[in-house]
Amino acid sequence: MNSLQRVLAALNREEADRPPVISPVSIATVESMELTGAYFPEAHSNAEQTAALAAAGHDLLGFDNVMPYFSIMAEAEALGAKINRGAIDIMPAAMARPYTEPGQFTMPEDFLERPAVKVIIDSVRLLKEKFGDEVAVCGKVMGPWTLSYNLYGTENFLMDIIDEPEKAKKFLQAFKIISLTFAAAQIEAGADMLTWADHATGDMVSADTYEEFLLPVHIECVNELHRIAKRRVPVVLHTCGKALDRMPLFAETGFDAFHFDSKNDPSEALRAVGGKILLAGCVNNTEVLQNGTAVDVRRQTREILDAGIPIIAPECAVPLRVKNENLKAIVNEVKNKTS
Repeated sequence: MNSLQRVLAALNREEADRPPVISPVSIATVESMELTGAYFPEAHSNAEQTAALAAAGHDLLGFDNVMPYFSIMAEAEALGAKINRGAIDIMPAAMARPYTEPGQFTMPEDFLERPAVKVIIDSVRLLKEKFGDEVAVCGKVMGPWTLSYNLYGTENFLMDIIDEPEKAKKFLQAFKIISLTFAAAQIEAGADMLTWADHATGDMVSADTYEEFLLPVHIECVNELHRIAKRRVPVVLHTCGKALDRMPLFAETGFDAFHFDSKNDPSEALRAVGGKILLAGCVNNTEVLQNGTAVDVRRQTREILDAGIPIIAPECAVPLRVKNENLKAIVNEVKNKTS
């Protein structure tokens, strides 16, 4: 199988020659920037550089997918948030949010033409032209929960969950159109799969909060995306942090897979979802990929495989100073373990 065939087989619960190694989020590293000549922060705003850096995920590291949306701020920047663009080893971050009330938001007619999101759509198209039917091109959007953090403020939104729950729900309903519009555009540009990042993590909110506020919105969004997109592609939910207590709820959303953090034991995660949603994960970023050796990476990758996780991935966007050698070790161990 080639990489695209392998990824789609796994995500569609069909037999594959081995588990795919993917990153639903970012595996951009400073080392890859140096090798490709595509550097942050310019690579966030130039489609050719964005695509070149994303392509390194396959061409240099051997991953089965490529993913060109490295940060989590594109939608927010396009909608007026003040963004610190970061540096070669620092991701962009929001400095000021544009909204204080859900009624202030109206979806701009030219949203898809605004530079911060257009560069990602264009880079998806460039990657599809480069890789064709050989490698899985992965789009990515922020879901309405994360957009509420980025456009309204994390503390503000979490306080509203407690003090003004109806206001919080209105933000989710208002912002879901952003996610859906951006997702459909990336699919039209050629994405073979899509990451839906929504950070309703157990480190910050309870499973009951997820069930009341976001689960209904996720179900709505999955159904609506399949209605409006020109073709159906697998969609992977991403949430960082502790999530075992809400994984049974994630399994009810309709997402095809859940990309999970190493804070969750792989065997326990499999039991939690009961086969209702696929799992992708979960090589640790800080202790293993950033501060460990290739031997450490291979050991943890082997443990994840032995637990029965069908899709292998780093747990989240990798720290930018991770050595490429360590990322390659994930791929090498999967190949050796399953050969």
